[in-house]
Amino acid sequence: MLAGLYRALQHRSSRALLAALCLAPVAAAAQDALLPQERMTQIGEVIRVTPHRAIALLEKLDAETAGGPPGQRAQFLVLSCDLRHRLGEHLVSSALCEQAVQLARQARSDDVLARALLSKAYALFSLNEMARSHQLIWEAEKLSSTSRNDTLRVHALISSGEAYAEDGNFLAALSKLQAAVTLARQTGQPLLAVISLKSLAYQYYLMREYDKGFEAIEEALRTAETMEAPGRLAILKTTEYILSVAAGDLPRGVRALQSALALEREIGARAMIANTLINLSDAYLKQRDYRAALSSGQQGLAQARALHDDANAATALVNVGYAYLGLGRMAEGKKYVDEGIAWYEKAGNKPDLQSVLAEYGDALERAGDLPAALTAYHRERALSNELFERRRQKAMMELQEKYEADKRQRQILLLRQENQVKSTELDNRRLQQRIWWLLALVFALVSTIVGLLYRKVRQANAQLEEKNQELKQQSARDPLTALYNRRHFQEFMRGHDGAGDRAEGGMVSAMYLLDVDHFKHINDTYGHGAGDAVLREIAAALREILRETDMIVRWGGEEFLAFLPSVPRDRLDEVARRLLNGIPARTIDYQGVPLSVNVSIGFAPFPLGPGTESVSWERAVNIVDMALYLAKGHGRNRAYGVRGLARLDGAAMDEIEQDIEGAWRAGRIDLAIVHGNPPELRMAS
Repeated sequence: MLAGLYRALQHRSSRALLAALCLAPVAAAAQDALLPQERMTQIGEVIRVTPHRAIALLEKLDAETAGGPPGQRAQFLVLSCDLRHRLGEHLVSSALCEQAVQLARQARSDDVLARALLSKAYALFSLNEMARSHQLIWEAEKLSSTSRNDTLRVHALISSGEAYAEDGNFLAALSKLQAAVTLARQTGQPLLAVISLKSLAYQYYLMREYDKGFEAIEEALRTAETMEAPGRLAILKTTEYILSVAAGDLPRGVRALQSALALEREIGARAMIANTLINLSDAYLKQRDYRAALSSGQQGLAQARALHDDANAATALVNVGYAYLGLGRMAEGKKYVDEGIAWYEKAGNKPDLQSVLAEYGDALERAGDLPAALTAYHRERALSNELFERRRQKAMMELQEKYEADKRQRQILLLRQENQVKSTELDNRRLQQRIWWLLALVFALVSTIVGLLYRKVRQANAQLEEKNQELKQQSARDPLTALYNRRHFQEFMRGHDGAGDRAEGGMVSAMYLLDVDHFKHINDTYGHGAGDAVLREIAAALREILRETDMIVRWGGEEFLAFLPSVPRDRLDEVARRLLNGIPARTIDYQGVPLSVNVSIGFAPFPLGPGTESVSWERAVNIVDMALYLAKGHGRNRAYGVRGLARLDGAAMDEIEQDIEGAWRAGRIDLAIVHGNPPELRMAS
């Protein structure tokens, strides 16, 4: 698990760095004398590298600017905003930035306003308000485009480029960052060149052009060495580590982190030291050097606790736990990982908790503890489904809001048209009073207008009905794959008592639950765009393999459910085999990289039970889900099918749902195993 610095670099590579560093002088309004550039840059560098030492500097600056011109006070508030952002106090940071924005408007200084908007954007990004953050950045870029302050223009270009990258527009991002590097070189300021080159290197990392990324970071390192800035060199070394890991050169990455650690200790940058130690621990875990990982993780844990940095302490606990698991000390490993997981649960950080649970399951599987690994996988899958449902509900709410806005717009248009009709009628009455011989003509005109308006109202009502039907249809479909969603399947099964599914002439209904193997690896390696492309391709494969009468559902995250209403009982294994081999046979080309995935499957006939008895459809899905996790725990790329149950009493069903493998070995459940073809066989076929 990576420390906070690495995560920050992944999501917003240079922007938080620039927030404190690039407080360059801005052109003062006629009535406002602003603070000198050199002093602002020095304080900004202290905030970036050793924020705890900047507190006293800002207290002194507070006294100097209190009651001073609005422009000076706005600059002080921007520095304060950046410091609180670096200390993790994002709500306080946002409030300080808003005060700076108001004072900058009062001072009528576009340059000060641009800096304040950028700082506020960083705080909003840390509060997960990405859309508002990007709007402020692009507003600041527009304000700075005509500025004579080259430092501010470089800063705005870098921030704009990274905002485009976060939106997935890599071409626009690369154009902005290359422009920032060109302008930085023209200024002759080494610090600006270092900052812009580092951001460009990270953009090349996102685009997987690692050779160009290394060229940029090596130029930045050469420039930084002329500045005698160990803190800056340490940050560049961390970026070199990110590039090295992505390029598959982990030894180079470890050397870069070791150099960064030495530089950070030289200047006493305690927060950076804690981050680097935890990142080193993660690097050693990747190399399976568990003793070195344990040592670095324990040092990082001590540093994080000394700084009262609970988030990094939780990451260190997880890494220490993984190291113990790798050394075979299972009890100690589980104790540390569980303590770290407890913090993520308490903090409500569910996306990171999901990632930790997935890594935990992999670590337990490597250590040979399959039951515990299954438990971790099950928790991760439940959390994945919860987050998926939240995203789906958010998308539905946004769609509903758009629909309501369109409806209000149509109502406003109708009201305007009604007002026009009323105005026309009043004019007609005045004309009737003044010119009686035009009465017939005016009446005809009014009738024509009313007829046209009535026709428009009818058309608007028809469009409204069409939108209602479209909204109803969209509520039953998953927006990414166009398959049915879980809610539609649940409503279908509530009205489906299963009486018509009782086996007759060897025909039954059946449920198949599929989960993509190692899906997290695809997202981590190629990005969520690749993951979405894989899910769409699987949906297309399912439509091709199964029949039009079969219901195919996106169950949640990377899980799919297929309900087959009528299939020969002796063909259930064959259907599973077709799914196991048919899905990996399809390959997609994502940005020049061929991608193909395996799946694990659990399946069962429905109704499910001995004789004429059967379990509810909800319990049948739970049993199929347990069969799926048994398939994943026993090597993946296979299917476990439930052929039958010995009995349906409560104790027997509880045993099956809690430990399906034990129930299988005890003869309480009959399972079939279907293996998928190895990759080489699929390729040969």
